[in-house]
This record gives sequence, C-alpha cells and structure tokens, in this order.
Amino acid sequence: MKIEAQWMRGGTSKCWVFEAKHLQEGGASLDVLLPRLFGSPDPRQIDGVGGATSTTSKAVILHRPVSDDVDVEYTFAQVGIEEAAVDWGSNCGNGSAVVGLYAIEKGWVLPNGDVTRIVTRNTNTNQIIVQRVATPGGKLAGVPDAQMPGVPFPGYAVGLGFHDPAGKTTGALLPTGAATDTITADGTRWTVSLVDAGAPVVMVRAEDLGLDLTSYGNWSAAVELQLDTLEQIRRQAAVRMGLVPTAAEAARAIPKLAIVAAPGPADPDADANVMMLSMGKPHPALAITGSIALTLAARTPGTVLHTITGGTVAATLRLRTPAGVIETWSEEHNGSLLVGVDRTARTIASTIIHLPEVPGSAVAAALAGATR
Repeated sequence: MKIEAQWMRGGTSKCWVFEAKHLQEGGASLDVLLPRLFGSPDPRQIDGVGGATSTTSKAVILHRPVSDDVDVEYTFAQVGIEEAAVDWGSNCGNGSAVVGLYAIEKGWVLPNGDVTRIVTRNTNTNQIIVQRVATPGGKLAGVPDAQMPGVPFPGYAVGLGFHDPAGKTTGALLPTGAATDTITADGTRWTVSLVDAGAPVVMVRAEDLGLDLTSYGNWSAAVELQLDTLEQIRRQAAVRMGLVPTAAEAARAIPKLAIVAAPGPADPDADANVMMLSMGKPHPALAITGSIALTLAARTPGTVLHTITGGTVAATLRLRTPAGVIETWSEEHNGSLLVGVDRTARTIASTIIHLPEVPGSAVAAALAGATR
C-alpha cells in the first residue's frame, strides 16, 4: 500500500499532512491505519513515520469543503506513541498553521495580494479559523523569512484567528459555570479554572505546586516530579467539564493542563508565565489551542489567570513559555471575537509512505483489536 503525504512544520509541531481521498483508497479504518503508518505502539516509532514525541506524532487530514463558507476543512489526529490509538477529541493550533500554506502550495486557494486569507474549518471542534498567509506580490516568497519563538529556522508567516472560540467542545466558556473550581487530587484540594476556548484547558496555580515563582527556568524539573498528581487533576477536570463520565475514561489530549503564575522579576516582557502539559509531559513551547483558552481566561473575571494579569483587557497577551514569549491577539468585528496568534510554517518533504500490510492482514487485524 502506498500513500501520498506531505511532511510539514506548523509552529512548534511537525505533522504528516494527508488528503482524505488518499487515506480512503486503502479502505482501512483510520484508527488502524494511522498508528501503523506512524509505527505505534512503540516508544521509538521505529517502523513508521512518527517522531516519538507528542509534538511530532500528529496528522492533519484535509478535505475539500462541502459548502461555500469555507475554503478548506481539516481533521486533526493525535497519534498515540506507546498505544496503537488515535485521539480525535481536539484540534492542534500549531498543526493548523500548515493548512492554509498547503492549500496555496497545492493550488486549492489562489494567492491574493500581499496577505492571502484562507477560511478553514476544523472538523474536530467545528471551529472556524481564519488564516492569513504572507504572499508578498501575490505569491509565496521563494525563501521563507518569518521567525517565531521555539523554532531556529524561518518559515512562511501564518496568522491564525479563531472565530468566537468559546465553548466549541463543551458548549460554554466556563463548562461548570464557575470561574474557579476545587478539585481533590492526591489528597489535596486544588483551586483551578476550567475554560473551553480553542480547546478545554484546566489551569493550575504554580504557587500551589510549590514552584519557584522567581525562577521560571527551574519549573520543568519540579513539574516532572508532580506529573502523577497533575494527571489526576487533569482527569478530574475532564469529568467536571462533562467530557467523560469517569476520570478513567479521560482522553490523553484533552483537557489540556496549564500551570500559570505572575511573571517574576526577571520576566518583565510577559504578562504571565505558563507551562503546559502535552500528553502527560511538559510541552516544549505552548499548545496554540491552549493559548486561545488562556487568552479568554485572562479576559474573564474570577479565573486564576484573570487574577494574575490584573484583569486588564488588552489587544495582546504575552505568555512566557519554555520556547520564549508567545503573543496572542484579540479583535472584535461586528459583535464577533477573533482570538489569534502568529505562527510560521513550511513544507519539509513531499513523499510516498510505503505500508507493507494491506488492510485485513493479520497485522492490521491485530492492530484493530488493540484499539478497541
């Protein structure tokens, strides 16, 4: 079996980009096909195209739109590494950054002016994301030159604007109706904020974890020692947000968890310090869908982040991450809110992925059993 694919970097993530029709040609279930393509279950993903980390074991599947209100539809897949499983429950903001660029490179959307506007819909969340790709002189630059924190090399500038992002997964910005909730985990009561915008996120105060608020650079080692407790908090949050009936059923990808604090004396260029977890481990930068939730949390009275930022509603929010300061922006037009962030993206390779097994083989059948 041979499958056309494109390997792309979007923001601080890498993903394999497929057109839906190419994946459908083999007739296999994507819950079986994608883990095998990526080489899961295997922590190295040695016999597949996965990158063996949460930020590099991702797929973006593009569809031609069925209506005229969007230019491209896409589905995001977080492919398991140690498990032969696929999480379809959320979107990936960094991965989203490849969609508009792919559409231009493949001729799905023609460049228009110095910035080409592509309206995309993420099918996981039914979220409209307006993408703005730099096309100086009506075309992509021969050599991309836009820089962003967390990536050493340039790419094409891509702005991502999430249209009215509140409640796309749970139906409400504050799924429990409260700006803060109390969750009991590991014998301790934790004050958290549960916010759904871009993606569902549970926010925990860094001081409650005993982190050094004056030294953000020392957080990671201390967080690693508390991953089990944070996972308990995250799973309890999943139940509170109505995502699952029991903590044991919580997905790996959602809700996301963000540790937040006021900037320390050495962090004057940030409004808040943030460390987000991804698939149970500290994220090397920041989940962009999570940054949308953080942005709306900062605008919502009573949340832990609103308290940290002082409640000032500004056009931009500066979040310190392990990769540097990431800035989000908010715009209001005709009663609608657009919350976004600027990323970069580029194509790394266009290729054919070879899969020895055909659907229905013994290996495929075994994988199908593993995903049930």
